[in-house]
Amino acid sequence: MSPVQAIAANLAQIRERVARAAARSGRRADEITIVAVSKTFPADAIRIAFDAGLRHFGENRVQEFESKQTALAGLSGAAWHLIGHLQSNKARRAVHLFDRIDSVDSISLARKLDASAKEEQRTIRILIEVHLGGEETKSGVAPSGLWELATEIMLCPHLLLNGLMTIPPYYDEPSAARPFFAELRELRNDLARKLGVSLPILSMGMSHDFETAIEEGATEIRIGTALFGSRPTKE
Repeated sequence: MSPVQAIAANLAQIRERVARAAARSGRRADEITIVAVSKTFPADAIRIAFDAGLRHFGENRVQEFESKQTALAGLSGAAWHLIGHLQSNKARRAVHLFDRIDSVDSISLARKLDASAKEEQRTIRILIEVHLGGEETKSGVAPSGLWELATEIMLCPHLLLNGLMTIPPYYDEPSAARPFFAELRELRNDLARKLGVSLPILSMGMSHDFETAIEEGATEIRIGTALFGSRPTKE
């Protein structure tokens, strides 16, 4: 099977699973956005996914995405998400490259992004990454710090807060992640009520657990290996 056929077949299966999970939660499949996690995959794979109908792509690192820019020229309508941890000193480059930053986790980063967006004369959409599960290797703001960060972001004129994102611990049994997805939904609902704004996006769920995430209210799922296959290994 060619890469074009493989990605098309994988996407068809993912869409079927999305539709079933959406139906179980009383929603429509078109309410859930698939973000193709293209980190470590070459530009050719991204182009194939684009041709198959996907428009949202997630990259983890500024430098890696910069290296793909020339090869990705001309993909009109594609939306580029930064989903990995972002260091404040790369905020300017990230604002220049990406349509959305989905991993804002500190006041200092928010301020840097706001200043960089002002220089670029644009408003950038962001998500707050919330750290659930207590894993030291994961980034994100603790639930206890969410209100302080959100209220600071609301004071940044060049940032538009769209919702929350999380990466829960990995479990062999996908349903074990359900409490974390439910917690993020509740945090979002509470934050939106207190701020008096709409926070429509819940970005949660990946290749192994996205159905559970959809059942708990995910509006965006981040799919990598289920779409593209196994990630290339470094030499």
